Amino acid sequence: MLVTHPFHPLAGQRVEVLARTRRGGAGYLRCAGGPLGTVTIPAGWTGPAERPAGTRLTYEALAGLAAAIAAIGDTPAEGC
Repeated sequence: MLVTHPFHPLAGQRVEVLARTRRGGAGYLRCAGGPLGTVTIPAGWTGPAERPAGTRLTYEALAGLAAAIAAIGDTPAEGC
């Protein structure tokens, strides 16, 4: 998970989730905090660690998408 809370010492860093717990109706994550050891972070202070694809949208990709959409639009619907 990515620590997103701006004032947390691990803000902007990815941490490994070791366990998920609930206390008082709120969710918490027990994480490996590197030099901080094991830390407990409110779940609301984190976000997914997946990064967006590293490729940029190109003209060629857009042209291919437009061609695919046009081909779908030209296909007659069943029963018509």
